[in-house]
Amino acid sequence: MHYQHRHPHGRGRIHFRGPFPNRQDLLERLENYRRDLEQELAYVSDVIEHLRDREAAASQQQEEQEQA
Repeated sequence: MHYQHRHPHGRGRIHFRGPFPNRQDLLERLENYRRDLEQELAYVSDVIEHLRDREAAASQQQEEQEQA
């Protein structure tokens, strides 16, 4: 699996155009933002797991070569 660093636009802050949103709009935006953060966290977790698996496989392969 190939991982690329992504640069999604509008991440990291909630931007408002015009007047400050009403309570319902703000709640909706915050919920969407939370979902985005959860997706980003899942992506980062996958990358970490991938790197750890790759490192473990390399270590295991090296040990097998040393024993042979």
